[in-house]
Amino acid sequence: MAQEMVSVQIGEEIYQYEKGTTYREIALAHQQDYENDIVLVFVNKKLQELRKTLKTDCEMQFVTTGDQIGYATYKRSMNLLLVKAIYDVCDHAPETKVRIHFSVSDGLYCTVEGAMVNTEFLEKVKVRMQEMIRRDIPINKRTVDTDDAVALFRQYGMEDKERLFAYRRVSKVNLYSINEFEDYFYGYMVPSAGYLKWFELYPYEAGFVIQMPTKQAPKVVRPFRPAEKLFHVQKESVHWGDMQNIETVGALNDVIVKDGPGEMILVQEALQEKKIADIAAQIAADPKVKFILIAGPSSSGKTTFSHRLSVQLKVNGMVPHPISVDNFFVEREDTPIDADGKYDFESLQTVDVKLFHDCMLRLLNGEEVVLPTFNFKTGHKEYISKPKKMGVNDVLVIEGIHCLNPKMTAGLPDENKFKIYISALTQLNIDEHNRIPTTDGRLIRRIVRDARTRGTSAKNTIAMWQSVRRGEENNIFPYQEEADVMFNSSLIYELAVLKEYVEPLLFGIEHDCPEYPEVKRLLKFLDYFVGIGSERVPANSLLREFVGGGCFQL
Repeated sequence: MAQEMVSVQIGEEIYQYEKGTTYREIALAHQQDYENDIVLVFVNKKLQELRKTLKTDCEMQFVTTGDQIGYATYKRSMNLLLVKAIYDVCDHAPETKVRIHFSVSDGLYCTVEGAMVNTEFLEKVKVRMQEMIRRDIPINKRTVDTDDAVALFRQYGMEDKERLFAYRRVSKVNLYSINEFEDYFYGYMVPSAGYLKWFELYPYEAGFVIQMPTKQAPKVVRPFRPAEKLFHVQKESVHWGDMQNIETVGALNDVIVKDGPGEMILVQEALQEKKIADIAAQIAADPKVKFILIAGPSSSGKTTFSHRLSVQLKVNGMVPHPISVDNFFVEREDTPIDADGKYDFESLQTVDVKLFHDCMLRLLNGEEVVLPTFNFKTGHKEYISKPKKMGVNDVLVIEGIHCLNPKMTAGLPDENKFKIYISALTQLNIDEHNRIPTTDGRLIRRIVRDARTRGTSAKNTIAMWQSVRRGEENNIFPYQEEADVMFNSSLIYELAVLKEYVEPLLFGIEHDCPEYPEVKRLLKFLDYFVGIGSERVPANSLLREFVGGGCFQL
């Protein structure tokens, strides 16, 4: 009996395949046309895993590890392989507990309870991972009722997942497995271990780092180069969450539902205020400091942080003056152009560094200076502000993405600088094996703020996000370790508040637009959280910069 044939359009060509052919078989037939591994596929613009089979005529677009969605799939699948290998090496001992914490270098920092993590242990884990990769063991998927999944998690000793799914409204749960080991992972997976060739394990601190390739070079594992200051800020945040018994989203939901969010919000806000006060006291202890330089990636809360730091500086008898580096932009006609022919506002060449140096040195020398104000409508600087002159206790609180770049302040004496790096470093994870990327938290913050203050749609914010991220990778992250102190602006409860603001914006995005796969992922992610109203959020909270209603006129 003749097999039924199905037409598949890939690019400009149309191919014939037997009905029931897996998407993986089709991808392998076209792999030679792609530099990086195909790991997912859009079928009629709907994202699908390669394990699925062909049913009707369709159009296909392949997703590789060089694409953001494909790269995330690689990392997620690698986490499953890693956890499986650790449990195998530990003979599935019930006391074994693997936690995937946060990003470090190009990898993830992990800890293992119930095992001595050292070079010998990691070598055994690596050998086991390589064995599964060599054998190309399938990564299987099955869908079960949520109640059955909760019972399974209880049986497996996965209390974090049991708590998480106690609050899920969906009726079904997708579980992934390698051999007998089964786990829940948030997002799509590759079809087998053979796709996961590139990784390295490094012992680090009390745990280890699994180093993986970057999206820019998906088949290259760069040497592990830890950012020590950033690591310890992240570790401190995780430790604080552990002390509050709020390590995961399920634990956060428990607090919201059983105890109410009031005390948790107050404690978290008090912690941030204490850290800001400590930074201000450190600055005040050094009378030579005149330039407080603040930098951080998009949606870190730099503006509110600057205001709150200024309040604490005043408590210490200092007179702070806010200065935005954006006012030192070059004239619009002198703005550099990027590879797409658009103005590159992220580049250091966008700033008139010579003018900035001149103004800062004159102020340091006690001169009276009229600082520029950049008119973003005309694209030119104007000199309309009152003259500024620094007194004995005066300090300049300077905020801009290039403030930690040594070239930005090369002409200023080092003894007069105090550098602060601020970022929203999420200390909360979905569960012990599914982390919340810091970038997700910042993207959600930005969607809410852009819609409120700039009238920008969620669709456009998402469309611009990868460009914003490239600018951060080039201009901010390379200099973060230059900071004298780091401040984590993330609030452990914030996603429960932002959920109420961002969901309506995401639901309004069309299903057939290029941004929809990201929209769908974010909506699924937000569904884990029990929402909190914003009325309990203090007026001076960093969160007010995004949801509005703050006391700093944001």
